[in-house]
Amino acid sequence: RSTRGRPHWLYSATASASIRELARALDAELELASAPDVARLVAATWATACGGGKPPARKSMPARLGRYELTHELGKGAMGVVYQGRDPRINREVAVKAIPLADEFDPEDLEQARTRFFREAEMAGRLSHPHIVTIYDAGEDGGTAYIAMELLRGQHLVEYTSASRLLPTAVAIEIVARLADALHYAHQNQVVHRDIKPANIMFDAPSGELKITDFGIARLTDSGRTRTGVVLGTPSFMSPEQLQGRPVTGRSDLFSLAVSLYQLLTGQLPFRGDTMPGLMMKIALEPHPRICAIHPGLPPGLDAFFDRALAKDPAARYDSGASFAQALRDLNLPDKR
Repeated sequence: RSTRGRPHWLYSATASASIRELARALDAELELASAPDVARLVAATWATACGGGKPPARKSMPARLGRYELTHELGKGAMGVVYQGRDPRINREVAVKAIPLADEFDPEDLEQARTRFFREAEMAGRLSHPHIVTIYDAGEDGGTAYIAMELLRGQHLVEYTSASRLLPTAVAIEIVARLADALHYAHQNQVVHRDIKPANIMFDAPSGELKITDFGIARLTDSGRTRTGVVLGTPSFMSPEQLQGRPVTGRSDLFSLAVSLYQLLTGQLPFRGDTMPGLMMKIALEPHPRICAIHPGLPPGLDAFFDRALAKDPAARYDSGASFAQALRDLNLPDKR
């Protein structure tokens, strides 16, 4: 039960259906579907949840994209691959994110996707902040769009989200306050990230360097549905309005940042579900677990902070990254945990 390979419930998500309607739609699809259809639905759900999906047939790494000489692969994301490369004109090492637009988008959506890609890349390229990755260039080569950006040191913050590898409380909170400052700057420049999560944040512990990556990429699918029907963004970090397909503002990014902080402090997510509909219902309707009940050693003011930062109604949340950051810095923090 799909259209051009895309499950009906993904269409529902883009049509601003309510969370309840979306959950019922997916449950109905699973109940009525044949075995092959169930496999497709599960694959689409997994792709949405994990930002990936069934890996495509592996392609050999191109020798270059535009003028950039590629040396090796750094990693894969929900849409595209990141390579390490070199700009031969100035002998600068760069990271190059390659997005195969021709493979990802249906022909009728391709031109709009291409236009949006370059518009978003231009907007992101105008951002100049110490905690936002610097974009040098954007282009297209043989149907593959690419963004050349600064090559970062360190690891994704996701490395510090397991219970055995948590950062000291004060360190995690200060990191997130700095990220909120960066988002405040981006939002003032009319740029909303839409996919804030630890996997899109690079942190180099020895130097303290901290960078948000992938500005503009999540918005690319607003120009049309991908061939695979994958919804960019990780549902566990999405705001209720984003899951419902409603317009998002900077307050959606701050909701996602709060989810990230919750995970950095506890090693678990505030909203969890055994199924995609269950997870979406919790994000939209259920309160998060009190963080100080999970970790009694945390500053007690964090419960009030998360009550506001994870409010279901965007209007009830912090109104800016600056106020979000200040609320964190006003907490009575220990030097070490």
